[in-house]
Amino acid sequence: MAADTEDRLASLARNVGRRALEKGADIAEVGARGGFELSVKVRLGKPELVEEAGHHSVSLRVLRGGRVAVTSTSDLTETGIARCVEDALELVELSEVDPQAGPADPSELSHPPFPELELFDPAVAAIDGEEALARALAGERAALDFDRRIELSEGATFARSDSVGALWLSSGFEGVQRGSYASLSVVPVVSDEGGKKRRGYYWTGSRFVEKLEDAGEVGREAARRTLAKLGARKVPTTEAPIVFDPDVARSLLGSFAGCILGGSIWRKASYLLEREGSAVASPLVNITDDPLIARAPGSRPYDGEGLASRKNVVVEDGVLRTFLLDCYSARKLSRRSTGSASRGGGSIGPSTTNFVLAAGTTSPEDIIASTERGLYVTELLGFGFNPVTGDFSRGAAGFWIENGKRTFAVSEVTISSTLDAMLKSIDAVGSDLELKTSTAAPTLRVAKMTISGE
Repeated sequence: MAADTEDRLASLARNVGRRALEKGADIAEVGARGGFELSVKVRLGKPELVEEAGHHSVSLRVLRGGRVAVTSTSDLTETGIARCVEDALELVELSEVDPQAGPADPSELSHPPFPELELFDPAVAAIDGEEALARALAGERAALDFDRRIELSEGATFARSDSVGALWLSSGFEGVQRGSYASLSVVPVVSDEGGKKRRGYYWTGSRFVEKLEDAGEVGREAARRTLAKLGARKVPTTEAPIVFDPDVARSLLGSFAGCILGGSIWRKASYLLEREGSAVASPLVNITDDPLIARAPGSRPYDGEGLASRKNVVVEDGVLRTFLLDCYSARKLSRRSTGSASRGGGSIGPSTTNFVLAAGTTSPEDIIASTERGLYVTELLGFGFNPVTGDFSRGAAGFWIENGKRTFAVSEVTISSTLDAMLKSIDAVGSDLELKTSTAAPTLRVAKMTISGE
């Protein structure tokens, strides 16, 4: 995707916004996006899917007399654009007046030069279908060759994306962002006693091709994780420490993230209401939302309302320091935005960027070795979290720890507590943090949870 695409989308956003103003909008905000995506899947050495698609769209948000309307279209012809603007101006007359609606204060808007965060890799955009298939085939082949017991596979998938987004605000902001991302996942399957099928997986992902793990090693690690599940069984119902591997710890952090967003707070849909300045986690826990990490998946130079990106310390030594707010939720709460707005299809709301639980100094191996008896969780199943009460109950699978060692695989158990109690009882934080996704955490150990099994 050439630089002229960036100029074209920026010009499109500007022209749509100006047209809306000419037609009677008090305020116009336009997002224009374009990009290409490629996804391939192989299974048992044969291609199952090769899909490449380009996309482009424009979204328009208009305000008039305290009313708001949002429209979007992928028809970028003159007729399509005209209809998009006309629809927005018709819809805005049908909306209710919202005193809190409106753009960011012009004095708070960011302006070029924006920080260079290295979000785009031309090598990602250059990967064609043939290379993508070769990477997926190499990953699956490495898994199947690893051990003769692995005869089945749910496949290997390689995907990459290359996108550009332009934002134009009539209050005085213009910006263009360009980004890339690529990933490879491998999912082997092995037969267990009684004909049960055990599946494992491993994956790698990054904005930059050079940061992707070798396809063969991805396949071999997926095979190791799959074979380790052989003989999985339940354990008796008990209370014990729980060690969460990074992928599962990331899921816990994601649940917490939903409870500190401004929309959840002003709607009173979070167990963290009125908890700022108090302990919400162990003193070992430090959580930041940082959109300024170079090359990271969630990085951006400015937010969805044109405010400069900034690092927000959410939890410091276990104490909740701030919620994440866009301008609307900030007004509802009589506060100021934290630069956390995200825009999708013209609608705006607060979101996380690189939401990270900071690494500790203890290796994951040492965390397991110091656990006399407990459960090492590698997979959570189902949906069992209530953000209003904090109640947590999820199906789980992993490995039983006895005398500081992983012994046998565990499946078909449920772990339960409250997220508040879980975070407060974290007594070990691993050193194995990786930013493969925008929400990331290292290995964590919770001192005690209820395990429901046999």
